[in-house]
Amino acid sequence: MESLRILGDAPRVAHVLAALAAILLIALAGRALARLLRQPVVIGEIVVGLLSGPAVIALFGRGTLNTLLPGPVFDVVKLIAQAGLVLFLVGLAHKLGTDSGGPRRGGTLWVAVGSLIPPLVTGLLLAGLVLLTDDDAARGSAPLPAFLLMVAVSMSITAVPVMARILEDRGMTRSGAGQTALAAAIVIDAAGWLLLTLAISLGKGSLAGLLHSVRALGLGVLCALAVRYGLRTRVARTACVRLPRTVTVLLGSVALVVAIAMDHLGMTAILGAALVGFSIPGGEDAPWEGAVASVSRTGAVLAPAFFVVTGITVLTRSFADTSWQLIAAALVLGCLGKGVGGYLGARRGGRTPETARKVAVLMNTRGLTELIALQAGLSAGILTGPLVLALIVMALTTTAMTGPLLTLLDRGERRLTTGALAVATESSVR
Repeated sequence: MESLRILGDAPRVAHVLAALAAILLIALAGRALARLLRQPVVIGEIVVGLLSGPAVIALFGRGTLNTLLPGPVFDVVKLIAQAGLVLFLVGLAHKLGTDSGGPRRGGTLWVAVGSLIPPLVTGLLLAGLVLLTDDDAARGSAPLPAFLLMVAVSMSITAVPVMARILEDRGMTRSGAGQTALAAAIVIDAAGWLLLTLAISLGKGSLAGLLHSVRALGLGVLCALAVRYGLRTRVARTACVRLPRTVTVLLGSVALVVAIAMDHLGMTAILGAALVGFSIPGGEDAPWEGAVASVSRTGAVLAPAFFVVTGITVLTRSFADTSWQLIAAALVLGCLGKGVGGYLGARRGGRTPETARKVAVLMNTRGLTELIALQAGLSAGILTGPLVLALIVMALTTTAMTGPLLTLLDRGERRLTTGALAVATESSVR
C-alpha cells in the first residue's frame, strides 16, 4: 500500500523515475562491457546489476545507498522489477511450451536425461553438504524434502535464452551441437518448472499447506486455460489483428493479475507468469504472437531492475554469512553435473566426441533462467540468502565460461585438422 501511495506523490515519482533511469544506464554499461569481453549482453546486465548496490555500499557506505534508494522508493522499484520479471516470463514460458511439445530424436533425449539427472544428484550432494556442515545460515527452516528438491532443481537449470544468444553470436544455430543442446535445454527447463512447482508445494510443510498449494495451483491452471481458450476465439483473433496494442496491454495485465493472485495465495508470482506463458497456443503465424513478443520485450526492458534489486537484497545481506567452501562446492558440482552428464548423454545418443564436448559446455549455460528459479525459491522461503548467493556465483561463472571454452574447443579442432592435413600432404609427397 505504501508503494501505491507514492504514485500520488510527485517528488517521489520523480525519484522513482530517476532511479529507473540510472538502472537502465547501468544496464547499458553492462551490455557494453559484455560486448568488450565477448560475452552475451545479458551476462553483462546481470553482473553489473547485481554488483551495483554492493559497490555503492563498499565505496560510499550504506547511508549513501539509502539516500539514493530510500525504503519507499526501493519498494516501488522492487515492485516494478517483479512486474518486469513476470512480463518477461510470459514470453520465455511461451517459447518453452511451444518448442517442447514436438517429438524429440533419441539423441536429444539422451542429452536431456544426461543433463538433468546428474545435476539433480549433484544438487542433492550440495544440499547434503549444507546439512553435514550444520550451516544454519544456508539451511534455513524450510521442510527437508522441499529444501532438497529446490537445491537439486537449482543445479539442473539450463538457460534457453542465453544459450540461444550464444549460438547465434557464434554461428552455431544450425550446427549439430547447437541444435542438440538447445532442444535438450528446452526439455530440461520444461521439466524443471514442474519440479519447481512441486518443491514450492512441499515447502508448505503440512498436509493443510500442501492442499492449499494444490488449490492455488488449480486456480492458476484454470486462469491459464481461460487465457488459452480465450485466445482461440474468433473475437480474440480479430482483436489481435485489428487492435494489437490493446491485446498486448490486456495480455500483460492478465499475466500480472494471475501472478499477483498466485503470490497472494502463498505460491510465487513467477509460477503464475509461467502458467500464463505456457497456456498461450503456439504457431509462428498465430495472430497473438506479436502481442506475446511485445509483452516479453517490455519485461526485458525492466529486467535490469530485477538484477539491481536482487543484488541489494541478497548480495549485500548474505555475503558475510556465505562460506567460500559453499561457493566452491556449488561451482565444482555445477560444472561436474552438467559437463559430465551432458557429455555422456551426447555420446550415448550417438554424437561424436567433438560434438559431445561442445554439447557438454553449452549445457552448463545457466544465466537469467537460474536467477528466476533462485528468486522463486527465495520468495517461497525454501532457499536462504547465503545459499542463493553461492548459486548465483556458480550460475554466472559457468555461463561466462561457455564462450571461452567453445573457443578453446574450436582451436583444438582446427589444430587437429591442420595436423591431419599436414600428415596427409607429407605422405602423398613421399
